Amino acid sequence: MIALLEGKLVEKSPAAAVVSAGGVGYLVHVPLSTFDTLPAAGESVRLFTYLHVREDTLQLYGFGSRAERGAFEKMISVSGVGPRLALSLLSSLPVDKLVLAVETGQTALLDRIPGVGKKTAERLVLELKGKLGGISPLAETAGAAAVMGGQAEEAVAALQSLGFSRAQAEKAVAKALAAADGGTDTGELVRRALSNL
Repeated sequence: MIALLEGKLVEKSPAAAVVSAGGVGYLVHVPLSTFDTLPAAGESVRLFTYLHVREDTLQLYGFGSRAERGAFEKMISVSGVGPRLALSLLSSLPVDKLVLAVETGQTALLDRIPGVGKKTAERLVLELKGKLGGISPLAETAGAAAVMGGQAEEAVAALQSLGFSRAQAEKAVAKALAAADGGTDTGELVRRALSNL
């Protein structure tokens, strides 16, 4: 399997990139989240990749982070979810939000994504819940977030209103949730998260 591709970015589009490495140009399918992070054509690029093998074709998928690739691999293991649909999911939601939606059973958030219907959203939650640990900072604590309802999301929103980026806020709330013994209200969660920033 080709797990990593480093080389020069020859061209890019929202759906794919061509990377030249060792004299070979590789066509790599990418989600929008990865496309947004690609450098200008002619510059060096590094992608975490997954080689999808079918009877009639080999397709290479590239991601800007290990977390994206890990989420992609988990999603295509679900019955009825192929690489294109997995890319659509990653293009529509950041990995942390996708993991949190699966772990907390937010099928309504998933079935709004093009190509994902209610049944597919329910299948994703059913088959992946509890299996996404280690993919994102919130994956480890998503179970706690589910127990606490929307408090984790409220805490993230509160931190964002204080000027922190969503990624910073989510990491801090994840750490606060991990340290919490349960029964923590939103205000206390925000205070604990602030101490992690």
